[in-house]
Amino acid sequence: MNRISRRFALRSFAGLAAGTIGTLALPPFPRDREALAADAGETETYGLSSFGDLAMPPDFNHFGYVNPDAPKGGFLVIQIKSTGGNQNFETFDTLNIFVLKGNGAAGMGATFDALMSGSADEPDAIYGLVAKAVRVSADKLTYRFLLRPEARFHDGSKLTAHDVAFSLKLLKDKGHPTYQVLLEYMDDAAAESDDVAMIRLSPNRPRDAHLWVAGLPIFSQAYWKDKDFEAGTLDPPLGSGAYKVGRFETGRFIEFERVKDYWANDLPVNVGMNNFDRVRWEYFRERQVAFEAFKAGVLTYNEEYTSRYWYQNYDFPAVRDGRVKKEDLHNGAPPATQGWYFNLRRDIFQDPRIREAIGLAFDFEWTNKNIMFSSYKRLSSYFQSTPLMAEGKPSAEELGLLEPFRGKVSDEVFGEPYVPPVSDGSGSDRNLLRRADQLLRAAGCTRDGGVVKLPGGKPLTFEIIDSSPALQPATEPFQANLARLGIRTSLRFVDSAQYKLRTDDFDFDMVIMALSGELTPGDDLRIVFGSKAASTPGSRNLGGIADPVVDALIDKIARATRREDLIVACRALDRVLRAGRYWVPMYYRDDSWVASWDLYSRPDTQPKYATGAPDTWWFDAEKAKKTKLGG
Repeated sequence: MNRISRRFALRSFAGLAAGTIGTLALPPFPRDREALAADAGETETYGLSSFGDLAMPPDFNHFGYVNPDAPKGGFLVIQIKSTGGNQNFETFDTLNIFVLKGNGAAGMGATFDALMSGSADEPDAIYGLVAKAVRVSADKLTYRFLLRPEARFHDGSKLTAHDVAFSLKLLKDKGHPTYQVLLEYMDDAAAESDDVAMIRLSPNRPRDAHLWVAGLPIFSQAYWKDKDFEAGTLDPPLGSGAYKVGRFETGRFIEFERVKDYWANDLPVNVGMNNFDRVRWEYFRERQVAFEAFKAGVLTYNEEYTSRYWYQNYDFPAVRDGRVKKEDLHNGAPPATQGWYFNLRRDIFQDPRIREAIGLAFDFEWTNKNIMFSSYKRLSSYFQSTPLMAEGKPSAEELGLLEPFRGKVSDEVFGEPYVPPVSDGSGSDRNLLRRADQLLRAAGCTRDGGVVKLPGGKPLTFEIIDSSPALQPATEPFQANLARLGIRTSLRFVDSAQYKLRTDDFDFDMVIMALSGELTPGDDLRIVFGSKAASTPGSRNLGGIADPVVDALIDKIARATRREDLIVACRALDRVLRAGRYWVPMYYRDDSWVASWDLYSRPDTQPKYATGAPDTWWFDAEKAKKTKLGG
């Protein structure tokens, strides 16, 4: 199962997927600087957001979800659970995660700083990191980032605006396809001086282009001068972040050491953050082996995604005697949209009636009760459990966006959004299977010897690929129902290298994927739903959705200037995507299952839009003595 983030550009212990939960506090600006900016037609600010709203004042000291007195020290050992760019769940062979080539190592995002970074208490605001402030032109096309003079790379060299401009141009020209998409609307990046980086955006840029630019990693121009950025490398690239690469063994583990003299160590943004002296990522090819490693204390923290493991496998001595803590944490983040995605590049999936018929073979109610301990809810929306989710009939505002596309989309778009039907819980609901058979016949399919054949006479058969058997218990009953319909399927597990190669090249029929949710989606939706991404190898549009209507609605979302308009546009897009039957939606939870060895303490308050684990936690030396787990 591929758990992918749409916004994977920012730093976090949880990989590049979660976004940064640390920002800089800035003092009030001197009046002369404000006056100079005003004279130039610019507005100077200490933070940016999608709609201009910032929850934190200019002089904030730290975020409310951290412990400002958290001690430094100890260790954290984890396993990669979400990916971005070229990262792989099971192995790594390069330390450059920002290009298409290779399998990138986990945790590398923590070695790089960005101009600005975000807050886990706000859906889209970012505050100054390398940049202490930013001056925005009246037309909001030119951004001048004022850099902190103390910013340094790990070798002690100064981080300047020249490095910023170099990095953005490099990512736009040679970076992973995802970065190229994000930087498409950056017209120019230049150093006006050592401490002023000028970024100019295209007049037709999407709403959040400035946020993407400000959140991307900064590389050393001197370091990369004579190196091939697109090539794989096991030489740790020079960074400037709170951590640097320590020991590693390709495909087995990689360690990161806290930079004791980190240039931003005492800034308010980092108060209560970056608390572990050593962070180690372990790689495992087998799920059970990884779990045994956690039981033995090789891994010290684990977020669990499989109900069978959570309810059955956590009854071992260390749990019973309290050395391992098992917790159900609130998580305010939107749930991941997990499902079986059709590859629309395949002829067999061209008819939406066939796709809907296939989806009717998944009996969620039986699966949830018999396999998942009734711990999940059925997924139906691409914006599940958020204000962006379409419900009921379209509002007048939604109809205003959708009417120009009448005749180009299903009539269903103008009524109730599609919701997968509730089964009788038998595991093989005859009414739903009968409905699926009717849809197949309506699509021109025939049945010959118990095998469904497409209108051209070709058997309707397909392969589902995955790199892990974790979801096999849910997939096999789904396959059994498809067989009852006369649709033959196979479930193939491939090694991580082949999985990445096949998904990069779109060489599959169906794939299981989970996309992280968002509260303020924007142009990043093009990465997973846009027509251009559908034909770009390595993109996250694994389903191959290429619909001008979808593109147009993403454009509306990306250019919404008010949150109210964003909500309307997302609901309209949700209706169109759901009417397309582009996936078989699976299930979700609105909490997080977390288990850890009793080595850590955490703040009293969780972030609004995250669990805070393990980013805001710290190593507790007294607990470690009792647990007797060595580092």
